[in-house]
Amino acid sequence: MSLVIANNVASLNAQHNLGKSSGALAQSIERLSSGLKVNRGADGPAALVISEKQRAQIAGLNQAIQNSEKAVSLVQTAEGALTEINSLLLKVRSLALDSANTGVNDDDALAANQAEIDNALDTINRIANNTQFGTKKLLDGSAGLAVNSTDTDVTYISSTQATSGGAYAVAITTAGERANTSNGTAQTSALASAEVLTVNSVNISLNAGLTQAQVISRINEFTGQTGVVAENNGGNTRLYSVQFGSAASVSVVSDTAAAANSSGFGTTLATDAGVNIAGTIGGAAATGLGNILTSSSGPATGLALQLASASSVATVTGAQGTTTVTDQSLQFQIGPNANQTARVAIDRVNPTSLGIGVSGNQFANLNEITVTNSSGANDSLEIIDEAIDQVTNLRGTLGAFQGNTLESTANNLRATLENTVNAESVIRDTDFAEEIATFTKNQVLVQAGTTVLSNANQMSQQVLSLLRG
Repeated sequence: MSLVIANNVASLNAQHNLGKSSGALAQSIERLSSGLKVNRGADGPAALVISEKQRAQIAGLNQAIQNSEKAVSLVQTAEGALTEINSLLLKVRSLALDSANTGVNDDDALAANQAEIDNALDTINRIANNTQFGTKKLLDGSAGLAVNSTDTDVTYISSTQATSGGAYAVAITTAGERANTSNGTAQTSALASAEVLTVNSVNISLNAGLTQAQVISRINEFTGQTGVVAENNGGNTRLYSVQFGSAASVSVVSDTAAAANSSGFGTTLATDAGVNIAGTIGGAAATGLGNILTSSSGPATGLALQLASASSVATVTGAQGTTTVTDQSLQFQIGPNANQTARVAIDRVNPTSLGIGVSGNQFANLNEITVTNSSGANDSLEIIDEAIDQVTNLRGTLGAFQGNTLESTANNLRATLENTVNAESVIRDTDFAEEIATFTKNQVLVQAGTTVLSNANQMSQQVLSLLRG
């Protein structure tokens, strides 16, 4: 090997290797201090891309688990309210059963039961309207389907899981009618003598001297027991049922022959039954019950609409505008990626939406029930049982959604999170056992390189010994 002064190649070589060892040592220190073996793109471009995608999934999985847990809390809030409604319905059922025991109960007892039932129904309505999670209402129908009509004569009652969103034309082909009958002879003067009028098996005493207006007022005092309302219809006294439909009936007979100075109903029993409404929703035939029309086929299946009265005894007829159904069911993001969602609709549970669809019943919904007579009490029991079924089924739907969708999904997400974190750890986390060995090696190389560089820098001094000779 030649001895030169101008260029110290050995020193340059030592510096080069020392630089590599120092860089490797610095990288090893960074990995040990950060706990990551990929700290920047240069440390492993492919590994960085993969691990960052996995980090996004991990963050998404964590948030999806939190979303599922919050959704469970919401569902439990709704079911808690439904549990209380269920309890109230059981109490109402017991009161109706007690009222059906007419052999024991007098009118005051029946009226007391009815007052307690009305109070319970008010409470159910309050729970339905006020139950919310944060500011989101849960049981008033806003968490299910939003229904709006262009015609003010159409009122939304309820819908089912089978009801689809859309715009549906409503047309009434047969008006719903209340049972009604009028006196054959108009009362034009005060009653000449006392009279007993029997309306729907309830005896109503009419004192001598009562005018037609006073007779009407007297009959209406018993509406709670008879289910019948009296009115002046063009000079005649007309009686009509509170309820619409074929299950509603009116019967009336007097113990006094018809005359201008009597009630005018006479001694021959007069009876009448109501008529169920008929029509179409969205062009498909619908089922009528009283004044409520319920779609039984097509995309609007299960949509129940109540039609307003055109007169005291009949509903409107003909085209009734368009009813638009908008799906507002609750949507939950229960996955780490777009469109990984689950939906559940919570039907409205107001008394007007419960107990509908019971055929052959004088009441159209829970809100209409009266237990002031045997017939009303027994029909009320059918309505209450239907309402209990609706609430129970809704609780079952929510329970299945909570258990089979939300909680099962959350458990699956936790397992996925565990495996994804493990995969990301393999790619990005520092293996301390391996890295300590690398660190020790690089540390020794740096120390050795420093010593070698010092020796290489002294090699040029050997030229001096030749110059002295």
